[in-house]
Amino acid sequence: MRTTLTLDDDVAALVDLEIKRSGESQKATVNRLLRLGFTASAKPETEKAFVVKPFLHGVGEMLDTHNGSVSALIEELEGPDYR
Repeated sequence: MRTTLTLDDDVAALVDLEIKRSGESQKATVNRLLRLGFTASAKPETEKAFVVKPFLHGVGEMLDTHNGSVSALIEELEGPDYR
C-alpha cells in the first residue's frame, strides 16, 4: 500500500537515526518499527504478582491471645514503659 504520512519532528528524527543505525531503507525501517509497535501494543502487560515471604522469628510461639499475653509480648519487645 502506498500512502503519505506526516510524522512529528521528534518521530522523524528517531526514524532518521534508526535508518542510519540499521543501514536499512526508509521503507524497511518504518515497516519494521511499525511491526514492532503493533506487536508490543497487542501483548497485554502482565504484572508480576506481589508475594509476601514470611520471616519466622520465633515470636509466634509466645503469642496466645486467650490469656492476655499480647501485653506481655509487647512489654517483652519494647520494655516495661511501652505504654
